[in-house]
Order: sequence, then structure tokens, then C-alpha cells
Amino acid sequence: MSVAVDGSDLATWRVSTARRGYRTPVGNFKPYLLERMHYSKLYDYTPMPYSIFFHGGYAIHGTTEVRNLGRAVSHGCVRLSPANARTLFELVQSHGAQNTTVEIVK
Repeated sequence: MSVAVDGSDLATWRVSTARRGYRTPVGNFKPYLLERMHYSKLYDYTPMPYSIFFHGGYAIHGTTEVRNLGRAVSHGCVRLSPANARTLFELVQSHGAQNTTVEIVK
């Protein structure tokens, strides 16, 4: 994941996206919901810290499975280390979701 603010590169982080049989949506999105701690109703109430929902039930969020970052292992969400998820969450909060664009490319 590349993070930029006002056109200037801020950070590059390893992420996990959809594994075989699932998909991470591709395109440009605006965050519509931020939740400091969300629990997935679809997947056994799995904790999703620092969730930034951007399309349907898809979110960017922290994961405890940091050993899997850089691999396709999720059900479609974009997973980050908890520290990076917190940084991104706070960045989106401070700049406003309306001023944030999530761009996902293949």
C-alpha cells in the first residue's frame, strides 16, 4: 500500500488482500465509515481494528496475522499491521473521509 498526502508520498506498507475464491474490489472509492474496533459478523466476530470501510462490507483494517502480510489471504479486505492501520485511520480522521480516496489497482 502506498499512502500519499496532498500528492506527497508518506509511507509504503505491506498488505494482504483477497485469497483465491474471493476478491478485493478494484477502483476508486471514498471511505464511508470509520470504526476504531469492528467485529466481523460474517467471520465469527473476528476483530478488525481501525476499520476504514470503503465499498459495501470491504474495509482496510489491522490484523493480528502480520506474518501473512504480503500474501493473498483475506476474504477481500485489505489488511495492515495494527500500527500501520492505526496511523492510516488517524490520518483519514484528521483529513476527513470526504477528502480521502482509496485507490485499489491490480
